[in-house]
Amino acid sequence: MATAAGETYVLSGLRRYRGHAAGSADPAEQNFGYQLITRYGVDGTPTASAVFGQAVPGGAPSAIPEGDSATLAVLPDGAIAVSSQPGSTHLLSPDLDEVLASWPMSSGWEKKEGCREDPFAASIAVTPAGRLLCMTSEYGISNWAGARPNIVAISEPGATLGPGRKPVLRAIATLDARTDRQSESDHHPHVRYGDAPVVGGNRPALSLTKALSELTGTSGSLHGYVDSTMTRPAALGDDLFVVPVFGRTYRSSNRGQEFSFALVDDRGAVRGRLGGLHLREDSPFTGFDFTVVADPHRGCAFHLNRYGLYAWSSDGVLRARMSTGQKPFKPLVHFELLECTPAGELLLAHRKQHLLLRVPVPQDLDGLAVAVEAALKVYGRERTALKKQYAPVNWLWRDNSAAVNHL
Repeated sequence: MATAAGETYVLSGLRRYRGHAAGSADPAEQNFGYQLITRYGVDGTPTASAVFGQAVPGGAPSAIPEGDSATLAVLPDGAIAVSSQPGSTHLLSPDLDEVLASWPMSSGWEKKEGCREDPFAASIAVTPAGRLLCMTSEYGISNWAGARPNIVAISEPGATLGPGRKPVLRAIATLDARTDRQSESDHHPHVRYGDAPVVGGNRPALSLTKALSELTGTSGSLHGYVDSTMTRPAALGDDLFVVPVFGRTYRSSNRGQEFSFALVDDRGAVRGRLGGLHLREDSPFTGFDFTVVADPHRGCAFHLNRYGLYAWSSDGVLRARMSTGQKPFKPLVHFELLECTPAGELLLAHRKQHLLLRVPVPQDLDGLAVAVEAALKVYGRERTALKKQYAPVNWLWRDNSAAVNHL
């Protein structure tokens, strides 16, 4: 995530597992798994790093357990929110040297009785006015075991998240309304619909599953939206959001299965979808790339998968498509789309070479293809220069300039 000042925070992970190393007392042989957040300055130099997910030096447990599908958000006061499924949120200082507050939620088949959990959100995005657009999880949804991301909610104007401050989230959309298995104990007090917590039938009336089934004419189809999944919502503005939803996955190929990037307003109405995508030729199921990022200041949304990079205006009209089948854009298959920065740049990460690429987005999206092609050409030259400077081994880059904080 990037700040308005141009600094960039990147979440990454480092793991090693070898069967013969289990139980080894030699640190050089032991298995490990860490998550890292690195802050980069405007010039791309690392300035701070936080390491978490395993025991800190000395053996004490990490203050931030390793989470599933973790994401970052830069809050209006500069604090860094780390959220992971099913609903944990940890707040870090901008210098990544302190955990300011934690709202944990453990994974499990069912809600643990007597467990002192205090979850906040599985993901957070920040609107231009500073409201928190969140995805939260619920137990007891249909026949699913465990807590499952199921609610899109937003904080009230002026509410802030911080030590001792946990804002109420107002539910605006539910993915799946099949809640017959829920009990009163399955609710989270801070996620509310009307005057009461979201639980059972107290939730937005029309589920995204039903709305998208009706919109696409797939009601009752095995390839529709029953048992679908949603990923992190993106803010197209203070009152318009993109919610990625994809249909049930199967063991065989899922290419051609239903998916939608739904446009939902702050009252929960489905305004349509990001259009122009072919279920098979543009399928995000290949590689499971369902991330959508948005530029709320300019009213644009973007998506990258194995088949292309796409850009839409806020009304859902596809304005640009760069196919990875075309020679200038073939390198895009190796990149992951992280976000659109406040400066109006797409931030991409190379999956194997572990480098970041910034692509300036022109005011007119018709010129995006030219900008992307130019950025990919520059990437090759800059990568060569960095290799001479750092001499990476297996594309692992070593830099000792940043302070490392074990949290």
